[in-house]
Amino acid sequence: MMVAVFWHSLLLACVACSVTAEVFTSLAHLEATFYAERDIAATLKSFISQERARLDQLEKIAIDYEKHSAAALQNPNFYLANPVNAFLLIKRFTLDWDQNVAPILNNNTWNDFNQDVQFARQDLPSFEDLTGAAIALMRLQDTYHLDTSKVAHGNLGGVMSTSLSVDDCFDLAKLSYDEGDFYHTAMWVEEALAMLGNHESRKDKHVEMLDYLAFSYYKQGYLKHALTLTKELLTLDPTHTRAFNNKRYFEDMLIKQGEDINSDDGQRPAVKRVVDEYRQSKEFQTYEALCRGETTQKIKDEHKLKCRYIHNNHPLLILSPVKLEEMHLDPWIVLIHDIISDSEINDIKILATPKLNRATVQNSQTGQLETATYRISKSAWLKEGDHPTIMKLNQRIEAITGLDVSTAEELQIANYGLGGHYEPHFDFARKEEKDAFKSLGTGNRIATYLAYMTDVEAGGATVFPYLGLKLFPKKGSAAFWYNLYRNGDGIYNTRHAACPVLVGVKWVANKWFHERGQEWRRSCSLSPDE
Repeated sequence: MMVAVFWHSLLLACVACSVTAEVFTSLAHLEATFYAERDIAATLKSFISQERARLDQLEKIAIDYEKHSAAALQNPNFYLANPVNAFLLIKRFTLDWDQNVAPILNNNTWNDFNQDVQFARQDLPSFEDLTGAAIALMRLQDTYHLDTSKVAHGNLGGVMSTSLSVDDCFDLAKLSYDEGDFYHTAMWVEEALAMLGNHESRKDKHVEMLDYLAFSYYKQGYLKHALTLTKELLTLDPTHTRAFNNKRYFEDMLIKQGEDINSDDGQRPAVKRVVDEYRQSKEFQTYEALCRGETTQKIKDEHKLKCRYIHNNHPLLILSPVKLEEMHLDPWIVLIHDIISDSEINDIKILATPKLNRATVQNSQTGQLETATYRISKSAWLKEGDHPTIMKLNQRIEAITGLDVSTAEELQIANYGLGGHYEPHFDFARKEEKDAFKSLGTGNRIATYLAYMTDVEAGGATVFPYLGLKLFPKKGSAAFWYNLYRNGDGIYNTRHAACPVLVGVKWVANKWFHERGQEWRRSCSLSPDE
């Protein structure tokens, strides 16, 4: 029991000292915000208590001054004619003031309080996190086809959540606007307007929203609707200079295009999300469809897939064979069930949390590691010597896969943040990426072992766009597949992706095996084509 308490305390301490920025990319680090919030609340209550006592003292002094001056001013000359009274009056505002009043007025309570709050604020999210969180919400909207109104009212694809206020919706719109994302700006301003209604008390807010909405439609090429919204704005505020100038500009533009400036029916245009060429591709569309749980193609030879127990004649598995479920035959992709225990998962999370850093990808041109918007998560690397659990896990992975872990990469632990995802990618290095794993000196990545350490309430699947295969996270299970054929060529159908986490927390553990050391474990074939 004492060990468990120690580990829990260590986790909180490490989380608190490790959070600096980009907390939205890892829910494990975002959790530290709660502890910072708790500490700020305690600091505020302590300050309020001290201030309350100080104000009580000041109130007593004020009452004393009030009574003393009121009595003396009834006959000042008579009062000051008494030398004792004159002495006491002078003493009151010299010695007594320095000893009893000045310390209360000049105390450092505020400075100390402010320093304590600023220290706690180190663990609070930044504006960078706010922007990242907003972008993540838009990503979830797009990937899972979430209705804006339902999201605003707390419905995330059937999973109930917290509702958003009018101001929350408008803030999301403005954050999208700042990113140049006028598609989502319009969606969220319209939702904010629908929630606002015709409240005369919030007329200024109504005007501001229409200003944003009109410009957003203009930027998307809908001049007539932008003009209609601008006219509506001017009926609410005829003195709005920018709206007046925009109205003239929109009218001039429409006239130059030969359009009737009075022909707009006022209906919202059927706008479409503007995406880059890759996001219009079949691969990306398939990826998003699989994330939503849709069937994009029939699994090849699905009727031949089997579930079975395996032990590989390995001492670790003979008494406790592994539950193996085939998910795809060519390429061979399997799920291994009940392979990691809750206590082992807990150990791994505690070890990894203080080491989590923003996950990176390798630039195919420069070979350098860098962050990317298409990979939102934080990761940490755990060595075998870090804890007995890691050593046991490595031994178990080697027994199950039959591959040598001595040349494999260290265990990578990943925690996904808000809308955390990793768009379609290969685990192996393609032929043009000659220096991808040069520093390791162990060749290409021959196989991938991916363990799920949490269930995910919604989203977060691992999908293979070219196979139509989707694997939903199941705590304690692991996926395994080969990335290379026996002749060393890449298996391109293993291109896969981590879908955005819609609701829940996603932790995974990756083990990547390399070619060196596997010569006697997975030998080359006599066929050059295999």
